[in-house]
Amino acid sequence: MVVRAAVLPAVGAPLQVRDIELPEPGPGQVRVRLAAAGVCHSDLSLSNGTMRIPLPAVLGHEGAGTVVSVGEGVTAVAPGDGVVLNWAPSCGLCHHCRLGEVWLCAQALSGASAVHAHTADGTALHPGLNVAAFAEETVVAEKCVLPVPDGIPLADAALLGCAVLTGYGAVHHSARVRQGESVAVFGVGGVGLAALQAARIAGAGTIVAVDASAGKEELARAAGATEFVVAGETTAKELRKLTEGQGVDVAVECVGRGSVIRTAWESTRRGGRTTVVGIGGKDEQVTFHALEIFHFARTLSGCVYGNSDPARDLPELATHVREGRLDLGSLVTEHITLDGIPGAFDAMLAGRGGRALVMFP
Repeated sequence: MVVRAAVLPAVGAPLQVRDIELPEPGPGQVRVRLAAAGVCHSDLSLSNGTMRIPLPAVLGHEGAGTVVSVGEGVTAVAPGDGVVLNWAPSCGLCHHCRLGEVWLCAQALSGASAVHAHTADGTALHPGLNVAAFAEETVVAEKCVLPVPDGIPLADAALLGCAVLTGYGAVHHSARVRQGESVAVFGVGGVGLAALQAARIAGAGTIVAVDASAGKEELARAAGATEFVVAGETTAKELRKLTEGQGVDVAVECVGRGSVIRTAWESTRRGGRTTVVGIGGKDEQVTFHALEIFHFARTLSGCVYGNSDPARDLPELATHVREGRLDLGSLVTEHITLDGIPGAFDAMLAGRGGRALVMFP
């Protein structure tokens, strides 16, 4: 079958929306008709080479849709089922999976090098991060789909696949925010907005949103921020002023720049915790001297996919949605078509808006 998809031909090249030839699902595979797909900063990182993948590729990894057909041996889902795409499925067998750290699975992206589809001239295409969600339909491994929880519309469910799992998990699983603690979230994009909501759900006291764009304040406060700080040279000082001179208990960095990571770390109190969610390039260096590491006794930790287990966490997130604590729709500031993805990348680079959501007919 021929479907429309957003193809990245080479690093730094313009995204091309074109027809691709998608095969029927083979053994252990599922064909999904997409309802919606979120445009994540990771997609931008793939397009500019910050993250490397086999190319050319169909991008997109945050999506939800309806099962069209299944291959031999598939038992988890059936045609007609609503599913969330899981771009980082765990194998259950590697060292990290055996330790219960499924978000670090050594085989999670093993499918990204496979041939996913072809262009009309026969050029092989790879799935950007396993699932190739920037397409009207996609074929994925059975382990790359999870049932949409009851009561969650498909368009909202798309956000669960990355932004919400990552932002919520960063607060609850990595930083382990406790009731009454102060939290600063650096970067008010889709993941940052989810982290702000997660901090509110966790019962945090002072919740500070930090962003380079003053225009993000309304979004941030709607998500749960009690304070808003425009990022600048005095950010750490401003955060200390908001916390009786101590610094926040927890900083969650959702930008991925060395300078922002350093500021987030400086903004935490002695003994505080900084969780880095943003994906930066290998040229983004962060430096510390030995005395400050000893003196401040802060914890700096990385966070992959929110340290989440999608199979475990999706039902929990759905409960928060149904009971009104988590508002998925408020993360979205623009609905677009496949042709609008380059504009969504430009908006990210300019610091505008929250999540852009690709809507499919």
